[in-house]
Amino acid sequence: MRLSYLLSSVFALSTLGLAPAANAFCGFYVAKAETDLFNSSSKVALVRDGDRTVITMANDYQGDPTEFAMVIPVPTVITKEQVHVSDPALLEHLDAYTAPRLVEYFDDNPCDERKYRVFSSAPMMDGAVLEKESSSEALGVTIEEKFSVGEYDILVLSASQSDGLQIWLDNNGYKVPEKAKSTLGSYIKQDMKFFVAKVNLEAKAKAGGEMLRPIAVAYESPKFMLPIRLGTVNAKGDQDLFVYALTRKGKVETTNYRTIKIPSDKELPIFIKDDFGRFYKDMYATAAEREGGHGVFMEYAWDMNWCDPCAADPLSRDELQELGVFWINDSSDADVLQRGRPMPQAQDVYVTRLHVRYDAESFPEDLKFKTTGDRQNFQGRYILRHAFEGEMQCEAAKEYKIGVNKRKDEEVKTLANLTGWQREDIFDKIKESGMGQKFDVSKPVKDTKWWNKIWPGDE
Repeated sequence: MRLSYLLSSVFALSTLGLAPAANAFCGFYVAKAETDLFNSSSKVALVRDGDRTVITMANDYQGDPTEFAMVIPVPTVITKEQVHVSDPALLEHLDAYTAPRLVEYFDDNPCDERKYRVFSSAPMMDGAVLEKESSSEALGVTIEEKFSVGEYDILVLSASQSDGLQIWLDNNGYKVPEKAKSTLGSYIKQDMKFFVAKVNLEAKAKAGGEMLRPIAVAYESPKFMLPIRLGTVNAKGDQDLFVYALTRKGKVETTNYRTIKIPSDKELPIFIKDDFGRFYKDMYATAAEREGGHGVFMEYAWDMNWCDPCAADPLSRDELQELGVFWINDSSDADVLQRGRPMPQAQDVYVTRLHVRYDAESFPEDLKFKTTGDRQNFQGRYILRHAFEGEMQCEAAKEYKIGVNKRKDEEVKTLANLTGWQREDIFDKIKESGMGQKFDVSKPVKDTKWWNKIWPGDE
């Protein structure tokens, strides 16, 4: 059998219009006037070593920038030097590199006496600012820092009471959902600060582009966590959050929710080649439901020195440094020839991709993490195994076809179990697609000798 090529990735879902219709962010959006503000998905790169953390947050907000503002709890006061506006392409690259992948294999001719396996390298897949400061003291709100970075005006607030903070935000043009009050209070009790950002229109015009760029924040704190509860305040329905944790030691897992590996290395019917987006979406929903909605799913965990098969090139040293991987040294910058093509090497960086679908009920606590010493690789990987479709004229062919038919039955059973799809519907889909149908084993197989091939027209 030979590995042919990578077909797709979950990253491609958005381009197919199949991205989950969910809203998410680790903070919450606050709207001026009555405008609804919410984001439809979020990606967070979380760089962690010791007590040092660099978090880069991206969203796909595409509304009026004058209506954009967000509040994110942070463990310490943040100064201007700790904030950076990053390139959206970095998270897109990280997302593509870590995305679950679909691979194809092709059976060899069972009648070919030269039994061999060809291992080919997988081709790369080309998935406010605030006024009214005089009232702050009376409300128990302190403006710890106030600065601008890129297209954002940023405030870092501390507060002594949730009522005061909520009133202060309202007085300064933010519409804070009433139900956010208790959540704000819990963060205040933990002595956390509030990172408030809104768009500076003049700076945004100079920066150009339609999308808001990701914000990166660096800080030191023993807390290794990601606040998600405020993200449920003005979200509509379930939310999807992708966390890309970059560490020096190994995998990252959650400590207050179960971390589960997404089902992987499953053989599927061939028609999934054209329906991978729907398959993965339904498989994820089924897996999450079986975990009672509380699961944190690991979709990828890998040493970033390499990948096999690769869904995208590994990130370069410059890209990792831009994401905040502060421990990499200059010697890791070398591009080396690997499998006949230059591939950037990222030494001493291990990435874990976690996918969380949550709402306020299923995830009542923020995500808390730990870094493990486990560096065993894992990837969400799905397999299409093509049967040999050429001429088979030998005794071994019948046994091969019977085996392939059994394999196809197992593939249908696996697909039904993973997605909840009905087997009858799957069989209909196989017939409709014309791909991966069973062999007719009722016909006798003629054993053809080599001399029969010299004069095939003779009776």
